[in-house]
Parts: sequence; structure tokens; C-alpha cells
Amino acid sequence: MGLSVEKKSEIIKEFQQGENDTGSAAVQVAILTERIRELTEHLGVHKKDFSAQRGLRKMVGQRRRLLKYIKRRDLTAYRELIEKLGIRGV
Repeated sequence: MGLSVEKKSEIIKEFQQGENDTGSAAVQVAILTERIRELTEHLGVHKKDFSAQRGLRKMVGQRRRLLKYIKRRDLTAYRELIEKLGIRGV
């Protein structure tokens, strides 16, 4: 059920800050956001998939922690990131 290699590389290219950046906080938040969207669609169909619900909660928590880190480090980058992703802030 995860992201395809092509989709993940597109996200990395869009959000990377340098040429070799594949794991910065912004990239991680973008990848988590896409995974959360896919899992939310899955749960719309399979309402009783409790292990998927648990995984979704864990991903949302991880994304929240990363967003708090970005907000602490650089407020303007945080605002740009949440606007670009179309999510609400922390």
C-alpha cells in the first residue's frame, strides 16, 4: 500500500532543498502527507481496518512533530510548506 517509487521521487524533487537532499524535515513532511492522504482514502472504503487507523494516527503524530520542529527553526519556511501542501498548521 505504500507510495510508488515514481511518486516518492516526484515529491522529493519538489521539496528538496539541495541536490542530494532526500531526508530533510520538509521532504519527510511532504512524503508523510501523501501517505496520509492515501490511507485516508483507504479508510473511507474500509472503515473497520483498525491497524490502518493506528498507522494513520502514528503518521499524523510524526508529521506533527516534524512540523513543530520546522516551525521552531524557520517560521517562514513552515508557513510556505503548509501552504504548499494544503494542510493546517500545528
